[in-house]
Amino acid sequence: MKRPRILSGVQPSGKLHLGNYFGAIRQHIALQEEGECFFFIADLHALTTIQDRQALSENVRAVALDYLALGLDPEATAFFRQADIPEVTELAWILSTVTGMGLLERAHSYKDKLARGIAPSVGLFVYPVLMAADILLYKSNLVPVGQDQVQHIEMTRDMAGYFNQTYRKVFPMPEHRLDRAPTVPGTDGKKMSKSYGNTIEIFAEGKALRSAVMGIVTDSTPVEAPKDPEKDNVFALYSLFATSAEKEALAARYRAGGLGYGDVKKLLIEKIDTHFAEAREKRKRLAADPRLVETTLARGAERARSIALETMREVREATGLR
Repeated sequence: MKRPRILSGVQPSGKLHLGNYFGAIRQHIALQEEGECFFFIADLHALTTIQDRQALSENVRAVALDYLALGLDPEATAFFRQADIPEVTELAWILSTVTGMGLLERAHSYKDKLARGIAPSVGLFVYPVLMAADILLYKSNLVPVGQDQVQHIEMTRDMAGYFNQTYRKVFPMPEHRLDRAPTVPGTDGKKMSKSYGNTIEIFAEGKALRSAVMGIVTDSTPVEAPKDPEKDNVFALYSLFATSAEKEALAARYRAGGLGYGDVKKLLIEKIDTHFAEAREKRKRLAADPRLVETTLARGAERARSIALETMREVREATGLR
């Protein structure tokens, strides 16, 4: 039985954090065993929010190192930089010619970003078209996403349908795969996100890690008083790393009273430090080779582009562009 082709991307919009790890990266690493994976660093998408060439370059390198350190196998997975595949922008233009404005105007993410004060650029508006091109260019079967991205996969299916009906069938219909990832609270209790400035970086260590964790917002319940673990952000984060027995034992201490939030934060620091210790050391070794990231991404792009070129040959033939 043919393995499904799985595609996902990550924006290099800043240093990756625990929300990225539990919400996506951990699942991406596991998916390498399930199908033919294409994972890309979405630098073209990032241009909607990052317009500093040095910052973008550094972020791309950091994301690549993070994924490689955490277990991505570049021999098993096509791991590449989005902008290294020029066919993706060509396909995005062609899809835009068969896609109605009404479809894009209904995009929840566009409205959400405007509400957060992001400038309403054309790129932000047509973001779903480029995302559809990312997916369809490799004829992807499965796209792992969070609940907030399901609409984009539905829009991608619509665009594939518009193209297939207008010309001829070139694109299969991709399916979303909803990640059952836990919601990771940030240091302020909201969902952990770079845009909220409430993150704990995956590879933070020493003073940086301690500062982030000790800054987690808690209530003012006295040390001696019983506490509800289910309402505490520190306990929620600790639970992501702990075994069931460890969670139950700590929850009992919460309810018994006499446990301070500062003590729990120290336990969390220890858990984070231990969990990522091996990957952190591997990342340092990888970072010492200045050519490793470029070589790895170039090899991944070569694999991805061989498929992109074949897809675009079909697209150009169908549209009459060749």
